Amino acid sequence: MTALVRLLIVLAVIAAAVPAAAQAPAAQPAPQAPAAPANATPAGPALPSPPVNYVYAPEARRDPFTNLVNRGADPRGTAGQTTKRPEGLAGVQTNEISVRGILQARGVWIAMVAAPDGKVYTVRAGDRLLDGVVRTVTAQAVVILQEVNDPLSLEKQREVRKFLRGGEEVK
Repeated sequence: MTALVRLLIVLAVIAAAVPAAAQAPAAQPAPQAPAAPANATPAGPALPSPPVNYVYAPEARRDPFTNLVNRGADPRGTAGQTTKRPEGLAGVQTNEISVRGILQARGVWIAMVAAPDGKVYTVRAGDRLLDGVVRTVTAQAVVILQEVNDPLSLEKQREVRKFLRGGEEVK
C-alpha cells in the first residue's frame, strides 16, 4: 500500500506544477537596435563607374555573345552571313539526304536520294555532295565519305552509310 500512496503523492505534485508553469509570465524580447534610414548607403568600398564614352574593341577576340553550338554545320562567310550553296546535288549535305530507292542499271548501282527541298536526285559512286563524296552504292545502302569540319576532331573524314530501309550508320 505504501507504493500506491507514493504514486498518488507524485501525481498530485505534478498536477499542481502544470497549472503553475502555464501561468508563468512570458519572457520579454530583447530590445532591438534602431533601424537604419532607408536612404543610407551600405558600408563598403565604392564601385568605380564606367567611362563616359566606353566602346568594346574585340582586337581579334571572338564575340562572347555568339552561339558556339553547331558552328561547323554550314559554311559561313564573314560576319556570320551564310554563303550561297551551289545548285543541285553539290549543295546538299550528307545529313540532309534520305535514300528513297536503289536500282541497278547496266551493272552499276544507282541510288535515288531526296533532298530537304523536296527534289529527288540520282546518285552514283564518285558524285560530289557539299560535305563529302559518294564512295559506293550497294543494294542495301549508300556509302558516303564525309569531310569532318571540326577543328577539335582528330578525324578529318568519316564513313556514313545511309540505308534504304531507313537508318544511318557512322564509322
